[in-house]
Amino acid sequence: MLYTVVLIGVAIHATAQGVSGSDVPDKIKAPAGEEIVLKAHASGSQIYVCQASADGKYTWVLKAPEAELRDQQGALIGRHYAGPAWKHNDGSEITGKAVARVDSPDPDSIPWLLVSVTGHSGNGVLSRVTSIQRIHTKGGQPPPASDCNASKQNVEVKSSYSADYYFRNPDSPRLRQDKPVVGERQQSRSC
Repeated sequence: MLYTVVLIGVAIHATAQGVSGSDVPDKIKAPAGEEIVLKAHASGSQIYVCQASADGKYTWVLKAPEAELRDQQGALIGRHYAGPAWKHNDGSEITGKAVARVDSPDPDSIPWLLVSVTGHSGNGVLSRVTSIQRIHTKGGQPPPASDCNASKQNVEVKSSYSADYYFRNPDSPRLRQDKPVVGERQQSRSC
């Protein structure tokens, strides 16, 4: 009986901290066994370039993101830029490739993504991250297609956006119970 109560208390504690990422749609769920090690809020721009496609039609093409990453207290902890890449202020850096996507619930916003990490450098909180989820997007869509034509070829446009990023790895500090998820407010461990 005591064992059941302890497990329920731990489950309630973890759920109250929002650790599960339960607001993430199934299509972009992280691989089994991965836990959130860092939550960051990004604000910045998605940069688009007007380019001619192979069929001669002009279209806005994503060049790169350019955003600041902040923890849940609002402190600047890193940045997100072309690669796509994420660099934490501790010197750790990762690059990745989108492997799944779902439309944002907000039709005027860029999709939610599951990103698989393809490269690491430096030592720090991102060193062992294996996947990233981009959720809660606001804005970031390219301008209307009709605004891209021969007279605007190679013109760059910045589209403001914000999003939440969940950085995950299979060996989370949360599993070791010795550290909170980076980017979360310190909370009492009593349940």
